[in-house]
Amino acid sequence: MPREFADALADAAPRLGPFARQVHYFSTVGSTNDVAAKLAADGAEDGTVVFADAQSAGRGRRGRTWFSPPDAGLYVSTILRPGRARDAGRARMLTTLAAGVAIAEGIGEANGLHADVKWPNDLFVGRRKLAGILAEGVADAVVLGYGINVGQAAYPPELSERVTSIETELGRPADRACVLAETLAALSARHGDLLSGRFDAILDAWRARAPMAQGARVSWTTPAGVQTGMTAGIDDQGALLVRVDERTERIVAGEVTWL
Repeated sequence: MPREFADALADAAPRLGPFARQVHYFSTVGSTNDVAAKLAADGAEDGTVVFADAQSAGRGRRGRTWFSPPDAGLYVSTILRPGRARDAGRARMLTTLAAGVAIAEGIGEANGLHADVKWPNDLFVGRRKLAGILAEGVADAVVLGYGINVGQAAYPPELSERVTSIETELGRPADRACVLAETLAALSARHGDLLSGRFDAILDAWRARAPMAQGARVSWTTPAGVQTGMTAGIDDQGALLVRVDERTERIVAGEVTWL
């Protein structure tokens, strides 16, 4: 592991809890989630971390490619075991929302940059995507992967108008090691909320960072065809609420397009 990352994790150790006790670093890897999934299947402990300087097969939701150039971002996966929670079912349902809050908090702590969250798994600054989250179940564990655009990079044309980075927003260099340590520290705190049943704290923090969760026009596909409506927040299970005429639809999964 590069010295700057080892030092940052050591400095943050009192705030990391179970996170980063076991850290697996790669200069390049196919997908950190794939490595973490294998470790989870082999019984790796809660809080195990996998991170890489680059991914050759990084992915987001629904198998989309996550652009992962060398040294320009953070590509991280952690192993969580929400089955230990007081309310394991609800903890599992809220894992992605808790992670979004934590990663936004960690970025803010590291750099002072405010990021909004967008249901279910993205972080934005304005209308440009800064980070994404991918949670995948493996046996009794959840592999939580996240990618953060830290440095400026030559993004493919189809992405260049839709993404941003910490350095682009700040107009100055950002310390990737500090961002890693602070996002893991924030994840540790929010994972503690999940395990202890402090779900209201997670939901309140998410709602405070989600301006598009109220009053934004969205569409999604149902067996009956494409539906459109206006967002009306999230419920206590983390489902997106959408007003369609005089009724409220509850979306728990699937592809939502923000119009």
